[in-house]
Amino acid sequence: MDSPLAKEIKQRTFSNQAHRARINLLITTGWLKGELKSFLDEFGITQPQFNILRILRGAKGEPLSTKELSERMIDKMSDSSRLVDRLIAKDLAWKQPCPHDGRLVQVFLSDNGEQLLAQIDQMLFKLDAAFDGLSEEELTQLNLLLEKLRSFRQPRNK
Repeated sequence: MDSPLAKEIKQRTFSNQAHRARINLLITTGWLKGELKSFLDEFGITQPQFNILRILRGAKGEPLSTKELSERMIDKMSDSSRLVDRLIAKDLAWKQPCPHDGRLVQVFLSDNGEQLLAQIDQMLFKLDAAFDGLSEEELTQLNLLLEKLRSFRQPRNK
């Protein structure tokens, strides 16, 4: 009998279970990104912008440089300077030159950014609904397995 994955991508065989897991993760990632995009479109922001807003809120009023933002982002390839500029244009963040290092800027969450995050927080149950088919125990196991998988990351050859 074909697995749901095999039916979805119309492929009956995989080289091995690691191949099947890789394809499964990629398809699931694409689906979750689509869900998040649709959700955030209602608020006029992108996932990387949302990520920066949440990082800034987590700093509890302390400034963060764009370098620090980049280090904390989910997608490390995002251009944090460009994203910050877009958030500033939307009046969701603000920045000032770093008094200790003129090469850096300090980024802060604006009151409007704080209000937008509060609005989003009230609606996060819509995103969490994607996991309604899993029990708390299954979610815990999923989190442990994903964290275990990432703990074995190999550095990329450059």
